[in-house]
Amino acid sequence: MAAIRRILIANRGEIAARIIRTCRALGIETVLAASVADRDSLPARLADRTLCIGPARSTESYLRVETVVQAALGAGAHAIHPGYGFLSERAALARLCEAQRIIFIGPTADQIEAVGDKLRARAEAEAANVPVVPGGAAADAAAALALARRIGAPLLVKAVGGGGGRGMKRVDRLQELPRAMELASSEAGAAFGDARVYLERFVTPGRHIEVQVLGDGAGRVIHLGERDCSVQRRYQKLIEETPAPGLAASLLQRIEEAAVRFAERLAYRGAGTVEFLVDGERGEFYFLEMNARIQVEHPVTEAVTGVDLVAEQIAIAGGEGLRLGQRDVRPSGCAIECRVNAEDPAQDFAPSPGRVTEVSWPGGPGIRVDTHIEGGSRVPPFYDSLLAKIIAHGADRAAALARLRQAIAATRLAGVASNLTFLAAVLADERFQAGGVDTGFVARLLERAGGSERGSRA
Repeated sequence: MAAIRRILIANRGEIAARIIRTCRALGIETVLAASVADRDSLPARLADRTLCIGPARSTESYLRVETVVQAALGAGAHAIHPGYGFLSERAALARLCEAQRIIFIGPTADQIEAVGDKLRARAEAEAANVPVVPGGAAADAAAALALARRIGAPLLVKAVGGGGGRGMKRVDRLQELPRAMELASSEAGAAFGDARVYLERFVTPGRHIEVQVLGDGAGRVIHLGERDCSVQRRYQKLIEETPAPGLAASLLQRIEEAAVRFAERLAYRGAGTVEFLVDGERGEFYFLEMNARIQVEHPVTEAVTGVDLVAEQIAIAGGEGLRLGQRDVRPSGCAIECRVNAEDPAQDFAPSPGRVTEVSWPGGPGIRVDTHIEGGSRVPPFYDSLLAKIIAHGADRAAALARLRQAIAATRLAGVASNLTFLAAVLADERFQAGGVDTGFVARLLERAGGSERGSRA
């Protein structure tokens, strides 16, 4: 395969800036595909060239497959990097890239389809001898009720074709199921163009543990360890860390081996993340899904392994295959990441678009900040509210946590509301400091602070 010398980045924000950084180190030219709202952004200034691909709304720019591919062809790009979100898990983009002989830096279209359909992914996991959460398809209300009676409440109604908490509803009593399915189906249809839903047992207390994998597309797969993503609010991750605290080494080894088996079954190509729900009390774990792209939280894995995952994505896409063996992956220390969002905890975490009038990001030993925000940057109302990721690495969890708390305290941000004070409260909580919180931790923290999630000033 020809060398990749010019990449079109079909994304925005901190991930676009992060991809540009690696491309510069590799001597690869970058072309940024930007909407009208992002033409003056930091990534637009960092890229070698910027092309405007449409209006601010993502449906008219970042989500237009044909427009993105035409931009790449017009710029003479050899490859497209989709980042995360937007078109990163759209099989249509991977398929059109193949038709136009543009390298797609990611898995094949068939692999994206295999894991994008959650019911099909469950079937693939079972075929790979990977345990799945009890549940299954719910074609209609009667079938759903019969299945719900078998698996028992509480349970979750989940979207077949999406993730990120959209199209997901918790059901505590079976009489709530028909309404929950109706709401989940409507939400899933609007968000993903696929109104199908399925049921899974709601495992509580549970921990969200994921495994980073790399595959060469020919059946060879390695893992780069696990990440604990249990600190979530309404199924949205807030803080991630590696290694996962308080879990037995034997359990983590079984989870990592399961992730590799799943990816091997697909002959997976590129970087991906296999996600699991862990019942630590019983020592059991269940497959949730696979994200066929780079993850927001990938920097914690990079921090402990020293591996540039974007560079490995590019190498695999360029035909170099895996440049690492499993023995080459030697994690060191602990890394923890906080997501800094433009949202107001005092207003039920409502988004806070506007102009950042002042910002000062932290630095120092073991601190990394991935951001696209500087003084004067605009936070548009059209996209995800992520402003930055602050990552701390230390010799152990106590050292990493101390550095992260200092980094959050040292951050200054004015002009838009942010969740910095909330993040500081989480990091200071004795339960989080002890390690091993479950996915219900944030909801309980908010309830203690303000009586409920709504209106909390935690």
